[in-house]
Amino acid sequence: MSLDRPFSLTRRHALGLGVGALAAGLAPLRPANAAIPAGTVLKVGDQKGGVQSVIEAAGLLADLPYRIEWSQFPAAAPLLEALNAGAIEVGYAGDAPTTFALAAGTSAKIIGAVRSNPQSTTILVPGSSPIRSVADLKGKTIGTGRGSIGHYLVLAALKANGLKPDDVKIAFLLPSDAKSALAAGSIDAWSSWGIYVSQALLVDGARAVVTGSGLMSGLSYQSATLEAISTKREALTDLIRRFAAARLWALENSDAYAGIWARTVGVDPTIARHTFGVERARPVAIDASVIADQQATSDVWREFGIIPKRLDAAAIFDPGFNSALPA
Repeated sequence: MSLDRPFSLTRRHALGLGVGALAAGLAPLRPANAAIPAGTVLKVGDQKGGVQSVIEAAGLLADLPYRIEWSQFPAAAPLLEALNAGAIEVGYAGDAPTTFALAAGTSAKIIGAVRSNPQSTTILVPGSSPIRSVADLKGKTIGTGRGSIGHYLVLAALKANGLKPDDVKIAFLLPSDAKSALAAGSIDAWSSWGIYVSQALLVDGARAVVTGSGLMSGLSYQSATLEAISTKREALTDLIRRFAAARLWALENSDAYAGIWARTVGVDPTIARHTFGVERARPVAIDASVIADQQATSDVWREFGIIPKRLDAAAIFDPGFNSALPA
């Protein structure tokens, strides 16, 4: 079952689930702000299971007062590289890779936040592996993406168990390569997230050694370039508004969303339901608690030398987009 197909829900699915969104109690979205200039285009970067799928599933893309050019990425790192290069103007990624990118000089700020159950990020091993604990990872090779939430979990788990980064070897791989490497025995463990974890557990017979519970914030962000924030603020506000409403719909209609999403991506609905059941992603305001959690994430990156200097978390947010969230 491949996870490499792009999202594209049919109009019938989108319209059908849009009715479900209203039935679930979501207020109809207010008319788009007239200040959005005609012909506006937003270049939006997304990851599988991120933004496009849930907004389409909730039926909230039908009346856009601007056009979206979607770009799908297999992981946060290439998405954030595209944001830095200006190939996209706004993109969705976890807190750890977003920190990594902003600390490296990406000209962007965080404009929207989602909090998920940190358990959805997991260090996995084959079912037959003798590795049973974080201590057993000493001397082993762990595959994950550089600067990813998987990378962060490795460092946080080592720290929590009194181990140092050089007690393990980290092989920086994209999810599809890490999955193959784990199956081939080229790596001993894989630190991954979301749908990749669900597929590994339910289909590949992998076993969880440690999850992000108690070690991670579970935050993910929409980050936009400074240029887009300056010139397309109303369109960005509308996108955040639709995404938040769609996420609330998905929380109330997880089975319906999982079924459509599974057919679109080409996975068993059981995998999709497992993913969403664990994640329970919900929109949250950019407030003091989000900023404090982001500061803690940034400080761990700095402690382990992943970023060159301490990052002031408050400076990388634009909380002005909080007004787009439902009451």
